[in-house]
Amino acid sequence: MHATAFAALALRHWIGIAVVALALAWLAAAIALRLSAGRSKAAPKRPARPPRADGLIEIYVGNLSYDMNDAQLNAEFSKYGIVESARIITHPSGKSKGYGFVLMPHRAEAEIACKALNGADVMGRKLRVNEARGASK
Repeated sequence: MHATAFAALALRHWIGIAVVALALAWLAAAIALRLSAGRSKAAPKRPARPPRADGLIEIYVGNLSYDMNDAQLNAEFSKYGIVESARIITHPSGKSKGYGFVLMPHRAEAEIACKALNGADVMGRKLRVNEARGASK
């Protein structure tokens, strides 16, 4: 083996080792940065909405069946008190997005409805129910 061929082979070997070392250093730095940031997988909860001017309690209802309509949602909440309105959010095509909002005038009734229906099985789906938070977008 010629000296130049040996030198070229040795140079490739050391370059490969340097590339692997740099990649490992970058990975270690990325992991350390992630750990130091203390980021969790769960998104931070939005703060509670300020009280509505009309005094109604707005309740978020998630994981709705796509077959459910506004009247059925209203009927579920009417078991626990007076419902001002219930609406399921839809795409422009008219298909349900799987969540909606209910307005109730009395906080005590709204809290009872939230506790009773959160996790309840309605039309084969376990509902997620809580007082609406943050701004609707």
